[in-house]
Amino acid sequence: MFRLSTLAPTSLFLILIAAGCLRKEEVAPASSATAVATSVDATAATEPGVLYTILKDQHYATSNPVRLVSKTKLKFSVKFDNTAAYKTKLTNNQADVNKLYGLSDCNSLHQTNSARFGWRWYQNRLELLAYSYRAGVNTTTLLTAIDRNKWYTCELQITDGKYTFVVNGKKVEHKRSCTGAAKGYQLYPYFGGNETAPQNITLRLQDLP
Repeated sequence: MFRLSTLAPTSLFLILIAAGCLRKEEVAPASSATAVATSVDATAATEPGVLYTILKDQHYATSNPVRLVSKTKLKFSVKFDNTAAYKTKLTNNQADVNKLYGLSDCNSLHQTNSARFGWRWYQNRLELLAYSYRAGVNTTTLLTAIDRNKWYTCELQITDGKYTFVVNGKKVEHKRSCTGAAKGYQLYPYFGGNETAPQNITLRLQDLP
């Protein structure tokens, strides 16, 4: 029996596409990646980074091509606007963590090994969280509360056996299954949790060196 962890990245990519595994979460089905007609003012049009939109009643964001990665660091800036404040249909789901940006790891699926930043509107504030899977076990840790309409720099440091999440002067460490560079595929903004987005949600991400 073969193991995904022993496969080269190209082989992993082909198997994921054939099995449809990349359609489960954070990498949208083709039908949900259609262009979204939005009115953008002149200021927003000149802002840096990629504008992601999660449409009402959807999980997946736009602008999420399948991309293989091999990294020891993932650094980006993010800005949420006022659409980041939302209310879920069920009160218990308000604490669910939405996914922001990250990657799968150890040449495995993201619900086996991965690291990414999460976010949520919870207790009337916008929160960023560290969110990872290690051998299929999820760990979630609050990083900090942030403001809307303001840029923040997030950094994921990947070292042997450890992920380090850094934002706004806060640092959190999670255990990691493998060593060396993180090898897998990019993970993009995704709403949920159990529920789909209760409204259109927009945010901007810019990759940093």
